[in-house]
Amino acid sequence: MKIPTTLKHKPVIVSENYDQVDGRLAGKSDAKGLSLGLAQWNDRGNVDISAKVWRYTGEKWSRQSEELPLHRVLDLSILLCRSLAHFRDAYQHEHLYDETNPILDRVGLQGDAMTVAVCTDNDHINEDIKLFHQALSEDDELIGERLRTLSGILKEMGY
Repeated sequence: MKIPTTLKHKPVIVSENYDQVDGRLAGKSDAKGLSLGLAQWNDRGNVDISAKVWRYTGEKWSRQSEELPLHRVLDLSILLCRSLAHFRDAYQHEHLYDETNPILDRVGLQGDAMTVAVCTDNDHINEDIKLFHQALSEDDELIGERLRTLSGILKEMGY
């Protein structure tokens, strides 16, 4: 299915078969494509690049399609990687995290740091973190494949 080019987000680089590789939803996903392009929020003379997940309901392109600035895509990747690293040793804690210090990391970015922490404001955190850990474990193969691919590409690029 072709990603629309007449909407506000202007695709430049696309993956139009994303529904075939969308994790557990592969082959039956409504996320039909991914694109990198010119952001829909661009003002005249100010151009930003964004990433977009294109969702299709079977009849029309969905308003639930998501567009993110590229730095946020990378920030989400950092958040995921720090979370995965935490859960490797989380079994050491009764509730899968140190309740006296729920901050997992502070990742330096742009002169400050992004705090990665367990959300202790969640009233059901002890149950929810177990479900989260279980879901990560079940998706370990899917996530690992993508991380190995990303690692290889980053190494090719010199990172």
